[in-house]
Amino acid sequence: MSTFADPIPQEARGWFARAEAWLDARGKGAWIAAMVLSFIFFWPVGLALLAYMIWSKKMFKSSCRAKRSFGPAFRSSGNTAFDAYKADTLRRLEDEQIAFESFLERLREAKDKAEFDRFMDERGKSGTEAETPNA
Repeated sequence: MSTFADPIPQEARGWFARAEAWLDARGKGAWIAAMVLSFIFFWPVGLALLAYMIWSKKMFKSSCRAKRSFGPAFRSSGNTAFDAYKADTLRRLEDEQIAFESFLERLREAKDKAEFDRFMDERGKSGTEAETPNA
C-alpha cells in the first residue's frame, strides 16, 4: 500500500481504477498473472492488458525506480562511518550519472546539428547545380 493518503475515496473510483490499485498493491507478479490468465480465457483482453502494462510502464516499474533512487540502500546499517561513506558514494554516483546524461544530450545535439548542416550543404549544392546547366 502507499504511504500517502489517496485523494480520491475508493468508492468514487471506477472498477478499472480499483482493479489497478488492487494489482499494484500485490506487485508485478499479480500484473503478470492477470495478463497470462486473460490470454488463456480471452486473448484480446490479454493483449489489451499487455499493451496497458507496457504503455503505463508497469512492466518496468521496479527497474526504473531502482535507477533513480536507491530504495533500501538508504537504510542505516548501524555503522555511522560506513553509512557516511555509502551516502557520499551514492551522491557521487548520482552526480556522475547526471553529468554523463548531460554529456550524452550534448553529443546528440552535436550529431543532430552536424546532420542538419550536412543536409543544408547538400541542399544548397543541389540548388546551384540545377541552376548551372541552364546558364
